[in-house]
Amino acid sequence: MDLGLAGKVFLVTGSTAGIGLDVARRLAEEGARVVSTGRRDEGPGELHVAADLTVRDEPARVVAAAVEHFGRLEGLVNNVGGTDIRRFEDLTDDDWQRSFDLNLMTAVRTTRAALPHMGAGAAIVNVSSTAAKRPSTGMPDYSVMKAGLLSFSRLVADLYAKDGIRCNAVTPGPTATEAWLAPGGLAEQQGARDEVLARVAAGRPLGRLAEPGEIADVVVFLLSERAAYVTGAAWSVDGGTVPIII
Repeated sequence: MDLGLAGKVFLVTGSTAGIGLDVARRLAEEGARVVSTGRRDEGPGELHVAADLTVRDEPARVVAAAVEHFGRLEGLVNNVGGTDIRRFEDLTDDDWQRSFDLNLMTAVRTTRAALPHMGAGAAIVNVSSTAAKRPSTGMPDYSVMKAGLLSFSRLVADLYAKDGIRCNAVTPGPTATEAWLAPGGLAEQQGARDEVLARVAAGRPLGRLAEPGEIADVVVFLLSERAAYVTGAAWSVDGGTVPIII
């Protein structure tokens, strides 16, 4: 199936690891031209811009670098985010502010910078979480910010539909990335790593964690011409974790 992505320019944030890395690779496989960005010095994009997007002016700098290099921008994936396992009563105001800057404002600022360079046919995908739909008691701040990201996605979809710009979100469940699997990651923060991973997997109707490429496939589809009539949606890619309420 031709996704109609060849030659188009996409910026993928948080694309040096995990879901973002697989999104960047899949876009490149489709013939797209990819701008990657993250805190690491190297990335998978034809152009890579190292940046910490929680710093107020960095999203605009990254977008400017992409437009200066390619002269245009046809898509954006807001993938930056992260959390630790924490209790609500232990979170300080500073913790909430850091989560706000990382999990919501990175997308707000990057989108705001990118939109003036986008035209009809452009697409934005925001990587949210199942925790946005069913809050995780072990990730309280993350859950709230990812819920905010869903609302932001719908807002952008409504505002820019008249310009032919689509905006959607995906809500992955636990995914086999460094965030969960690495030493000191989300699994080990909750106990014995293998036991936690087995328990988390058993909590999915499909009985396992997602692979990052499975999330990336949906993101790339939503960026493509094959999803030309899809906007304002939040696609669950969670192995059936959060049921549809009818």
